[in-house]
Amino acid sequence: MTRGAPAAEAMIAARRRDSHERRARVTEAIEAMLADGTPITFTAVARQARVSTWLVHADGVREAIEQARDRQRAEPVTPPPVRGTTQASLHTDLALARDEIKRLRAHVEELRGKLRRALGDQLDNLTKTDLIARVDELVDHNTRLLVETHQLRGSNELLTTTVAALEDDLAAARTSLRRMIRAENRA
Repeated sequence: MTRGAPAAEAMIAARRRDSHERRARVTEAIEAMLADGTPITFTAVARQARVSTWLVHADGVREAIEQARDRQRAEPVTPPPVRGTTQASLHTDLALARDEIKRLRAHVEELRGKLRRALGDQLDNLTKTDLIARVDELVDHNTRLLVETHQLRGSNELLTTTVAALEDDLAAARTSLRRMIRAENRA
């Protein structure tokens, strides 16, 4: 063996011990959170176990956390009663919480309505702007087509006149050629 082999093995063994200790801390944190009713999340477990969030998503650990979350959901935990609370104060707190929830829901609906109107206005403005631009583009294109049509009509009239003149010249040339052929044949 080489000289570095024992050192490497010692480093690997230390690394394994460290990994085992961190995983054990995660397990202890999960059990403690289940016992005291603290909501189990990956981040909360990592924080309580003082490990990286990468470790709580690693194989084996992730499954343990998911099982603990499932157990926690299946067994609703009732928090221990706080000293100094009475049934009447709990009812008052509940009524206040319900009022706050109603107020917040109304506020959320109001904000959603404002957002819908703002988005609708933006869409309307975009649509109007796009339509105006498209109409301007079509008007410009139509104007160019009208100018081109006018030019082509003028060119067509000129060519028609030229064709008529050439047809007259051709007819005259044919007549002249026939006369020359007859005069040549008679002589």
